[in-house]
Amino acid sequence: MSLITRDTLMAFVDGQLDPAQIPAVQAYLAANPDAAAELALMQRQTQALQSLFDPVAAEPVPARLRARRIAAEQIQHRGRIWRWAAAAVVLLALGLGAGWFARPVFDAPTASATLIADAVNAHTVFVAENRHAVEVGGDDSAHLSSWLSNRLDTNLGMPDLSAQGFALVGGRLLPGEPELGGRAAQLMYENTSQQRITVYVTAALPDRQQVTQLASVDNTEAFYWANARITCTVVGTLPVDQMQAVSQAVYVQLTEGDISAARYRS
Repeated sequence: MSLITRDTLMAFVDGQLDPAQIPAVQAYLAANPDAAAELALMQRQTQALQSLFDPVAAEPVPARLRARRIAAEQIQHRGRIWRWAAAAVVLLALGLGAGWFARPVFDAPTASATLIADAVNAHTVFVAENRHAVEVGGDDSAHLSSWLSNRLDTNLGMPDLSAQGFALVGGRLLPGEPELGGRAAQLMYENTSQQRITVYVTAALPDRQQVTQLASVDNTEAFYWANARITCTVVGTLPVDQMQAVSQAVYVQLTEGDISAARYRS
């Protein structure tokens, strides 16, 4: 035997060494006291372990630890995991489906809320413009009125707000939701202090119900109403009393009726 390794010594301690190799190991230990001392320590550790665990090793294997039972339980466990996973997938699909189909019920904003939001957004965008605030200027109000009336398929006059200190700057055509009146017209007015208000008009909603509503969005006031002919939202950042006066003037002229017929609700 050319080399005595640690694995050889461990096999010797465990009684697993080839009998033909034992004389060579004994000769090596006789010539190497340090190796013999280490081997003696390994033998003592082995004996200590055997004294501790041999009685337990002699006991019969409990039924719960038998290999066949463990394998069967693992198969059952995996089956339960797959069933739980499948149930979770089904529940998730049902939840997503229910959420998707219930979305119009729980998430859909009202028509007035959508139109008010559109009017405020358009107001915010275009009142900040100077050269391109409108498509058609107020000096051509006759053409502006006929053009927007044709596009909205309803008669749209240009309210006169001179009594409230505002002059017509002009107007433009905007896209809108087909189910909410379709296209929208925006009229813009300005006073001598260069404060601007806008009037956002669409054709009547399908239900043609009369609705009025006051709203405040990001420090911007909006007065909305709808009737059998049009919807209209007056938008501005004026003090509330001024906004109410301007809105009443617009309402009277566009509805050709008495402002007392409208009931505000916030």
